[in-house]
Amino acid sequence: MLRRIVRFANLVLAGTLAGNEFGTWAAVHPSLEKLGSRERIRAEQEITRRYAAIMPAWMGSTVASCVLAVLFSHGTAGFRSTLFGAACFVGMLASTRIGNVPINNRVLEIDPEKDQEEFARLRKLWDRLHTLRVALNVAGLGFLVAGALGRRTGDNGVALAITA
Repeated sequence: MLRRIVRFANLVLAGTLAGNEFGTWAAVHPSLEKLGSRERIRAEQEITRRYAAIMPAWMGSTVASCVLAVLFSHGTAGFRSTLFGAACFVGMLASTRIGNVPINNRVLEIDPEKDQEEFARLRKLWDRLHTLRVALNVAGLGFLVAGALGRRTGDNGVALAITA
């Protein structure tokens, strides 16, 4: 039962994180590009502040749940997929901490009236790093789902679909 709870929590956290990141990549940030420079900087600063308050716990708990899912899937047919999924989320977190967070911190300091060129340069780099994160999140989620849907043989020799 604990294995199922861990797997369920892991898939909910990973799925909502991947969906959120995909949504910001596909809808939010492209929409903000339509704003004027000053307005866009202010909007990005507000979004960055909001996400800075929630994303560390969300990303961290997702990665922690991936580690638990790997531990609980050891010895099952879904172990490798779960391990690959966890690796994707660990890579996403590393990329975020090393690349996106320093850029976010600088964007929060930028003066919308004076630093428009610097912001444009930083945004291009941030967007490339965010695309990497989205790819890692979506791939990671796919691997985790594949791991959860792994097959194993039951006590009576019949292959059973498992969710743990």
